[in-house]
Amino acid sequence: MRMGHQSVVVIDYDGGNLASAARALEEAARLSGVSASVVITNDPAQVLEADRIVLPGQGAFADCARGLVAVDGLRSALDMAVGRGTPFLGICVGMQLMAQRGLEHGVTDGLGWIGGEIAPMEAPGLRLPQMGWNELAFSRSHPLTEGLGDRPHGYFVHSYALTGAKPEELLATTDYGGAVPAIVARGNRAGTQFHVEKSQTVGLRILANFLHWTPDGAL
Repeated sequence: MRMGHQSVVVIDYDGGNLASAARALEEAARLSGVSASVVITNDPAQVLEADRIVLPGQGAFADCARGLVAVDGLRSALDMAVGRGTPFLGICVGMQLMAQRGLEHGVTDGLGWIGGEIAPMEAPGLRLPQMGWNELAFSRSHPLTEGLGDRPHGYFVHSYALTGAKPEELLATTDYGGAVPAIVARGNRAGTQFHVEKSQTVGLRILANFLHWTPDGAL
């Protein structure tokens, strides 16, 4: 399947991992036959004009949330673009920001796009942060998870995770002292707790699926 040329925006809000996310998107586009221009930017006008939006992130929830609102007009442009149906993918803390709020370094409001909050992980006897490869267990089928093969693994680095997720918004979990949300989706909004840009073949396939994804509509 070959699609028309796409403008893909990687949002720059000092959330980290921008260049590697952009490179992975370019490689996924090349491998899957998608013509795409990938731009790292914090320009609200470019966010509004984008065909697809990616929000990477690493570090603390509160810091990333503050970075998103520190650029004049960026948060409102993101809300407007995604609200009218632009496909969105959050990566790691970018996924966490989709939640109602985060509890890292105090209580900080998130984007409020999915249910639940970001809380310290409970993993008795296990090292935190969870760092390394872990298997994904799928809750239901979705265009973003097509073609991942048997026992796919993602690369995780986190010590906070989504709690209170709505079952209908959960695509996959991983096991780390219990089930930990790994992929979420609601309407045209999706996110991965693991770093797709570091997850090799699995990550590139998810990014390729995202570039081909035609959501049913915004919520």
